[in-house]
Amino acid sequence: MTKTELAKQIRAVSYLTGEFKLRSGNISNFYWDKYRFESDPALLTAIAKEMVKLLPSGYDGLAGLELGGIPLATAISLQTGMPCFYVRKEAKTYGTCNLIEGGAETGSNLVVIEDVITTAGQVCTSIEQIRAVGYTVEHVVAVIDRQTGGREKISALGCSFASVFTLEALEAVGD
Repeated sequence: MTKTELAKQIRAVSYLTGEFKLRSGNISNFYWDKYRFESDPALLTAIAKEMVKLLPSGYDGLAGLELGGIPLATAISLQTGMPCFYVRKEAKTYGTCNLIEGGAETGSNLVVIEDVITTAGQVCTSIEQIRAVGYTVEHVVAVIDRQTGGREKISALGCSFASVFTLEALEAVGD
């Protein structure tokens, strides 16, 4: 599948119109329902192949953010053979009390994997939390950049950012 075909399929299954409250609190007249493309095995595989092309040359593992980054990190891990770890929004208060699940060694260099970036509020919070518990984060890779300031916030934390698609590119393929 070409990247243009992938963009058309993502748009067809996950672009919703209406009135939606975003995590940032902003109201949008459209929404990218990432669960619709992440739950489709063919689309998830094709997206992961594109995300693999954006990974840096040196890292120790993939950090999939709860919840949408987890299936993406898993799919990328299956293609690259690199381990993936699962980052909670907050450490659980029972059992191991881990923020990062999966046994990542302290000091590991992790690439944050996310689905849709809007203002990057949760991504930036997660990067700070991951760093605070002893890991390195220098790169973020996402499926969609809504181009509303998230890239700049990620960059301000000293991380590179790459996305498979921008909002502009997805809008260009139309329906």
